[in-house]
Amino acid sequence: MALELIGAILAAATLGLLAWALRRWRPGLPRWFVPFSAAVGLIGATLVLEYTWYDRVVAELPPGIEVVHVEEEAMPLRPWTYLKPIKMRFWAIDQRKRMIHPQVGSLRMVPVLKFARWRPVEDGLIAVDCAGGRQVPVVEGVKISETGELTGADWQPAPAGDLLQAAACREG
Repeated sequence: MALELIGAILAAATLGLLAWALRRWRPGLPRWFVPFSAAVGLIGATLVLEYTWYDRVVAELPPGIEVVHVEEEAMPLRPWTYLKPIKMRFWAIDQRKRMIHPQVGSLRMVPVLKFARWRPVEDGLIAVDCAGGRQVPVVEGVKISETGELTGADWQPAPAGDLLQAAACREG
């Protein structure tokens, strides 16, 4: 966050200084041209940083981390987001740490990572029943027995076309 603030301030200062130099070179430019240029630099840098956040974070994910859900958001204090919503949150699963039940091959346990703008990464586990098309978050008190029986929670049906379910159940 601090680096993005510094980047936005540098963009504003650079455009403001360029406008100041241009105004010195061409005296006919109005006085408001310098602060207007600085504001354009600040807003432009902020927009670029906001809209590229998702791509920058995903590009830094190690191999084996697979994005399974992305949430876009439109906000009243950022009216331009009604034209093109910003990706503010996404979920990914860590395929490297996916576990398959030793007795029931259709049961999987996958680590889930929740990324959100301006927030630390949250992690958790989800149990997935590939044969039954259902899943459940693994929290305190939830257990899966050696025979594959779930206790401490109820299975929830996976939504149609759920990428988390598909990724967890994919072989390989």
